Amino acid sequence: MKQTPASRKANETLRDKIASVVLFHISDPRLQMVTITACEVSKDRSVADVYVSADKERYEEVMQGLEAAKGRIRSLVGKELGWRVTPELRFRIDKSVDTAEHIAAVLESEQKWFDSISQEQ
Repeated sequence: MKQTPASRKANETLRDKIASVVLFHISDPRLQMVTITACEVSKDRSVADVYVSADKERYEEVMQGLEAAKGRIRSLVGKELGWRVTPELRFRIDKSVDTAEHIAAVLESEQKWFDSISQEQ
C-alpha cells in the first residue's frame, strides 16, 4: 500500500502510542525488552498490523504476552489517540532485524575468507 503523508503520520502516531503503553502501563514480564518497530494502519483505520522485535528465542513468549494484553493495550491507546475508531491490533514479528544479522554474519564470513586468501598470496 502506498503511503501518503497522512497514513505515514497515522502509522507513526500509533506506533509511538503503543510503544508508550507497553513500556509504562503493561507489567507483563514477557514484554520486557520488546520493541515496537512499525505499524501499518488500514485506510479506514479499523485494523493495524503492529510489528515487534525481540530476541529470536523469545518470539513465542512475546506473542503470548501481546495477545494476553491486546485488549488493555487497545483500550489505553484508544484513550490517547482521539481517533473515531481504535484499530484492532494484529501483532506480527518483525524479522528484519534477524535478516540484517544474518546478512552481517555472511558478510563477516566472506571477509574472513577474503582475508585468508589475501594472506596466502
